[in-house]
Amino acid sequence: MRIVYDVKEMQEIADKYRQWEKTIGFVPTMGYLHEGHLSLVRQAKKDNDVVFVSIFVNPAQFAPNEDLDKYPRDIKRDEELLKNENTDFLFYPTVDTMYPNNFQTYVSVENLTKVLEGASRPTHFRGVTTVVNKLFNITKPHRAYFGKKDAQQLIVIKRMAEDLNIDIEIIGMPIVREKDGLAMSSRNKYLNEKERKEAVCLYQSLNKAQELVDSGISDTNEIKSQMENVIKSYSIPKIDYININSLTTLKPLDRIKRKDTLISLAVFVGKTRLIDNLWI
Repeated sequence: MRIVYDVKEMQEIADKYRQWEKTIGFVPTMGYLHEGHLSLVRQAKKDNDVVFVSIFVNPAQFAPNEDLDKYPRDIKRDEELLKNENTDFLFYPTVDTMYPNNFQTYVSVENLTKVLEGASRPTHFRGVTTVVNKLFNITKPHRAYFGKKDAQQLIVIKRMAEDLNIDIEIIGMPIVREKDGLAMSSRNKYLNEKERKEAVCLYQSLNKAQELVDSGISDTNEIKSQMENVIKSYSIPKIDYININSLTTLKPLDRIKRKDTLISLAVFVGKTRLIDNLWI
């Protein structure tokens, strides 16, 4: 695996593979890799001739009161994991490389970013879409891979790619979970032993929602109420939001639409904010 730090060098490498008519698969990450990330790398290896992975903790998507400074980092561990997956190139830029002095240009997707995570974190998605657009321009992939755990992020990036005519196939991959159902996340590292046990409430509440939908219940208020009851049966977690929205427009739904529904939630387990979702 070759590690690249410079933007122009990464672009030149991408240009060469394109000239050789090789397909490029790209997995953007913020590092502290887990099995969820590695599942994206494996799929990219299957689908493409060469795989680029980026590691960049993007300050533009963190608000001042969020966890940028303490976000987990372990580049040596990440390098070993990527080598074990036979990753071809790791792009590992610095903040100054990605946001040089006098940086002024940002990418915003409008309506899709006003709800769910965007309502709780108003500046978040402008940072996400900006850095992803930059990374696409640097790595020049044919396909880019994102996990469905960050469901709104995936939907927003697909919208951005379509609206800006970015010639990249955006591929969403299934959520990878721990044995007890907790969605894998770099932030799970923050949880102490008791919090880790209680964090399973997110998955259990989504299971309750699936049971209700399977039984024919479509009223979203009833589903959200029963999900809330599951979470409140635990002592530590506090709900940020539980929402049921259209997968295409992210508008709130009064009733479940079986082919166009996203059930999502954000919950504080101690001081750690965790998200999870269910695609109907």
